[in-house]
Amino acid sequence: MVLLVLVDLDPDLTALAPLGGFFVLRTVVAAPHGRAGALPTLGQMYDGTERDACRDPLTFRVQKVATALRAPEARIAASVAHLGLAARLWSAALGCAVLYGSIPDLDARLLRWDADASAPDDLWLTEVHPLPGDAGTLVDAVLHGHLEPLAATLRARHRLAKGLLWGNAGSALAGAARELDRWARANRRDDTATRARALTAELFRHPLLSGTGILTGTAFRRRSCCLYYRVPGGGLCGDCCFTRAPTA
Repeated sequence: MVLLVLVDLDPDLTALAPLGGFFVLRTVVAAPHGRAGALPTLGQMYDGTERDACRDPLTFRVQKVATALRAPEARIAASVAHLGLAARLWSAALGCAVLYGSIPDLDARLLRWDADASAPDDLWLTEVHPLPGDAGTLVDAVLHGHLEPLAATLRARHRLAKGLLWGNAGSALAGAARELDRWARANRRDDTATRARALTAELFRHPLLSGTGILTGTAFRRRSCCLYYRVPGGGLCGDCCFTRAPTA
């Protein structure tokens, strides 16, 4: 019999630190201050209240990614930027759910984002309020709370198909589960690995994710492409639907 040992959600979310940069969620308990307090919230980004040419964080991020990758089209950079932010959100939520048995409230008005940071995306949580760590809560927190409004915002600005963006969401979730499973097994935490796999499988049964690809354990093969192959020297991602890069 496997005994799952959980700990209370602590204000600094310290249990996430050993998992690596994609999982770490910085916290600013009480009123935000200093540099973090000057950052826009993800909610401001989704509702368009930071839309002037100099301050719009999403446009800035897409341009930053485009420059770094030498992307020939803005929509390629938009897809890669979306994938990176989706990976951060899934990793933090899944890591907390598995290690703590609960997640912090990830309301978009509580999460501040540094669009100028290097990968992985830099997120700050201004308040820590525990919520259940079940699949339904993760769906509400990540899928409905972030990935739906983020996809809507990106599709309004770039020629990105819904299937591509939901494929990114599925790929990001599978990647987070794979890293969490790898860490758990390396540290002889079989209970953690089992919970991560079970929770991920349950999440992939949601209608928005179920058609994005095939999940086998923690291996994933998506049914869409994130367009990364179109950047100079990009190649194919490990879970790409293609077996060789398409040619014009």
